[in-house]
Amino acid sequence: MNRKIYINPQYEHLRKFIMQLPSIMDIEGTYIYGGRRNLIKRFEAPDGTPLNVKRFRKTCLLNDLIYSTGIRKPKGIRAFTYPKCLLDKGIETPEAIAYIEDRNAIGLLQQSYFISQQCPYRHLLYEIGDATPEVYEPVAKALAHYVAFMHNQEVLHLDFSPGNILWDQDGEGTYHFSIVDINRMRFGPVDMKCGCKSFCRLWGPKRFIQLLVEEYARERHFDPTICVDIT
Repeated sequence: MNRKIYINPQYEHLRKFIMQLPSIMDIEGTYIYGGRRNLIKRFEAPDGTPLNVKRFRKTCLLNDLIYSTGIRKPKGIRAFTYPKCLLDKGIETPEAIAYIEDRNAIGLLQQSYFISQQCPYRHLLYEIGDATPEVYEPVAKALAHYVAFMHNQEVLHLDFSPGNILWDQDGEGTYHFSIVDINRMRFGPVDMKCGCKSFCRLWGPKRFIQLLVEEYARERHFDPTICVDIT
């Protein structure tokens, strides 16, 4: 088995610990998510840095060939390189720390791991489903501004779903958002139709979605009525 490790230079001091993560992934760490595809756990590095470690499930043979021959970059390497692109544009997302990939003797991708900072925000957008108008209305408007800014920066998250949007409110009442699971992104101009359709994977009170889309439209100088119809 051939292993490659890519480390953000700012975290080179954690190399020894990072190299151990594949071997301890199943027996240590705090469980966050484990679906049919991936496993996500939280670890704490020796210097106290909270880490989010995502192990990507081994793909089928066809995707092995696609990822291994360079036709398409593996999800993990995209997850490792995209955060800097977003952060440089002022879009919040956890900083990338490392990427590990294992390939077999003939160079086919087997297992891969993406390590990032653990986002400190306490809420997922899922919580809006049970929220009252006093809670969700200001969140909708603040999120609309965040998304409008992201789209104006020519960044489109292709999996913009409640589980991939974290948020919190600071002591001054300002809302902050961070997007995760960003291995599926598109970089380039985001027009009205594409921007509005990105909200289609969100759910919650009908009024929440309406406020979100209308505020987004105003922020991007679109017609709110047309944007609501698209969504």
